[in-house]
Amino acid sequence: MKACEKRPVSSEQLTSIVTYVENQIQNTAKREISTIEIGEMVMQQLKDIDEVAYVRFASVYRQFKDVNSFMEELQDMLKK
Repeated sequence: MKACEKRPVSSEQLTSIVTYVENQIQNTAKREISTIEIGEMVMQQLKDIDEVAYVRFASVYRQFKDVNSFMEELQDMLKK
């Protein structure tokens, strides 16, 4: 929610992300799923909805070590 603050992301869209992630987890054959996998699912969904929210989430989630690693992520995003 914090990543989407002051962004044009509705509560319905956030609920949709949560529902998607929950369904993906429930449909997996794994007994356990890592928080890394969950975070990646959330990031992918945010990327499709709002790129600024995605970058905000990624900056906290991936804990970029420096500006260069952050810039690499932005450049990868711009290429796509």
